[in-house]
Amino acid sequence: MSRSGSMQDVSRLQLLSEYAPRAGKQDELMLPNGGIRPVWRDFIEHLSRFTPDDLTTRFARGNQYLRDAGVLFRHYDDTVSSERDWPLSHIPVVIDGSEWEEISTGLVQRADLLETVVQDVYGNNELVAAGHLPATLLTQNPAWLRPMVGVSPAGGNFLNFLAFEIGRGPDGKWWVISDMIEAPSGAGFAIENRVAMSRVFPNFFANAKIHRLATFFQEFQKSLFDYRGNSKGQIAVLSPGPMNDSYFEHAYLARYLGLLLVEGEDLTVQNGQAMVRTVSGPMPLSMLWRRISGPQCDPLEFNADSQIGTPGLLEAVRRRNLSVVNALGAGVLETRALMAFLPRISREVLGQPLRIPNVATWWCGQPGEQTHVIENRAKMMIGSAFSTTPLISDPHGIILAEDPNFRQDEGVTELLRTKGRELVGQEAVTLSTTPVWEDGHLVARPMCLRVFLGRTSDGWRVMPGGYARVSAGTDTKVFAMQRGGKVADVWVASDRPVEKASLLAVARESHANQSLSRALPSRAADNLYWLGRYVERAELNMRLFRAYYGRVRDGAPENSPLLSFMRATLLGGAKADAAVLARRFEAPLERALHAAGKVGDRFSPDGMMALKELDQTASRLRDMDIPLDEKPRDISLLLRQITGFAGLVHENMFRSLGWRFLSLGFSLERATNMCYLLPALVSADAPDGALDLALEIGDSTISHRARYSVTASPRSVLDLLALDERNPRAIHYHISRARSHVSELPGNSRDHAMTDVARKALQLETSLAVETSETFEPDSLHTLESELRDFSELISRAHLV
Repeated sequence: MSRSGSMQDVSRLQLLSEYAPRAGKQDELMLPNGGIRPVWRDFIEHLSRFTPDDLTTRFARGNQYLRDAGVLFRHYDDTVSSERDWPLSHIPVVIDGSEWEEISTGLVQRADLLETVVQDVYGNNELVAAGHLPATLLTQNPAWLRPMVGVSPAGGNFLNFLAFEIGRGPDGKWWVISDMIEAPSGAGFAIENRVAMSRVFPNFFANAKIHRLATFFQEFQKSLFDYRGNSKGQIAVLSPGPMNDSYFEHAYLARYLGLLLVEGEDLTVQNGQAMVRTVSGPMPLSMLWRRISGPQCDPLEFNADSQIGTPGLLEAVRRRNLSVVNALGAGVLETRALMAFLPRISREVLGQPLRIPNVATWWCGQPGEQTHVIENRAKMMIGSAFSTTPLISDPHGIILAEDPNFRQDEGVTELLRTKGRELVGQEAVTLSTTPVWEDGHLVARPMCLRVFLGRTSDGWRVMPGGYARVSAGTDTKVFAMQRGGKVADVWVASDRPVEKASLLAVARESHANQSLSRALPSRAADNLYWLGRYVERAELNMRLFRAYYGRVRDGAPENSPLLSFMRATLLGGAKADAAVLARRFEAPLERALHAAGKVGDRFSPDGMMALKELDQTASRLRDMDIPLDEKPRDISLLLRQITGFAGLVHENMFRSLGWRFLSLGFSLERATNMCYLLPALVSADAPDGALDLALEIGDSTISHRARYSVTASPRSVLDLLALDERNPRAIHYHISRARSHVSELPGNSRDHAMTDVARKALQLETSLAVETSETFEPDSLHTLESELRDFSELISRAHLV
């Protein structure tokens, strides 16, 4: 053996020195005899070349990518929710390609079976009639939507996108743990996991025969547009909104696949046709990829308390004007008790056993099954029959095997006897383990795979890898990220070269781009518009704050005429208190961040990150005890950040309708604010120093010196900050800019009569264009300020409501 080979063996032994799979469990990395599984060998050899410090650096690189991309999850506790870093496990789960083919074949069979079942329970109901399925599991099941009975999906299929969670048992065989039908999450996160891992191990991944994920998404995207057929309607992702723990994924998939991202309030139904409220007016919707539960989709027909659905949506489905992925009501397939009957249904209906069986399940509404569960309760997980949460992940489930003193035993037995119809027993699951890097070495942790299937014109396509959930400890009930669980990339290894399709370049259909370029939901436009306004409002108040404390630092007493004037006239009567004055820019920043969070598909991750950093800097400064003379310097840091953010948006954002509304918000806020400030600052009653203050707030001191040879006067200040169409701080400049944007809004082409919005923009611009510094009266700015507010209302009524 060569010296290098010997050293490699030593490194590998050191890497695995503390790796100890648990007895009685399968391990993905190690064979029962202690050897490394062949499919892992290349990766373990690569991993063993790095020191723990090297790996820490590499893992940090992957984490930084995820933060930069805005990949987060929302953590909930009893009172609040907060965003947390994405918990990526940096060691992938490696599966042999031949084994993956067997998994895929088994899950495609299961997908076909579930399609047969859901078509029957909303159709002929032959399964109930033949005794293969108890009627109680439908009639008492909140997931079975009675209004869907007899409704045939426009595309012919109830199911188009599925996920299954599977685990490997002690015998080495795979078992289905749960069917994810309603709104399966994780596919978008799988993409980002893969990109992050390619940053962690770039050299290995570039040359490894690992199946790529991009082709799966390309084919599913094509199938969505194929299902739409000749319809010109939009295709949208329906999300419950930013407070949902998977909202990042909703926005990411919409952006990645070229789809609209909508919420229930964006939609309306007119004469049985689903429509999207856009800045161009209502536009027809042909297909909806829903990421909210079926009962929440239509408060008219399903859950009347739903705040996130659209009244009348089911009527559009009934009339076959709208296809929904997956069909409304399909969530009934997630019912735990259904698992007890799927093996028999497969044999009776498909004529074949399940290739991948599900976890053994018994519905306790049947006497024999109830008795079996009671007699074997020490080996069971027991929970609600109608819940759609996987029992293995349910914190409310009962596992007597994990209760060594059987304190719950008597109560459970009585519960099973009296309320058996409402309960299921499932065989307690023992899952395989996979390596995770913890505290500088590899440890074995339980894991399960989440496998995604998308329907294409050629049948089901299985994503080749993608997503694994890894427990936070040895307990199989702590997979959830809310409880400390992690996620891992899944690598499916091939024995031959694989297609190197890029995840970053999914080819979009040209007609998708063309339709989406004009389809901007009114809610999204409204949030972009107010994002621009709030950011500009925050900047103005930062400038006022810096100007105020700059003068305090230079010795001006807080009761001096100029500072008293600033508080009373320019700062809304605020007290001479730094925290009170700081809230005048902190509050708009918080609102800006909220608005940006609601347009995740339209706003770049870089822009979002810059805005978050700005908000965090403002919060950090608030919590610090900053000496008085340093306050102006620290606010200057904030100003540099906020102007950098504005520059990022201006330089990097695609010149779409969304960008125009964002820019309109910037311009109208700046023009309106100047209309408010200038009359007071150039007034004859203003205190000494007011004109210099106006130039400072307008960031035009140097421009004034270069342009005018005289000391600042009311006329020179008005000329520069009100009438100059070339000064980006001037009112005229921003009204002209607003008019330019308005001319590109829907309804303002040369083929149309001038709209009220365009007419008002022209009127405002003309009123300033004909003025000179000699004829212009400062008091007219009060009128102009009022007209700008009216202009904003016109824009809202025309495009944003």
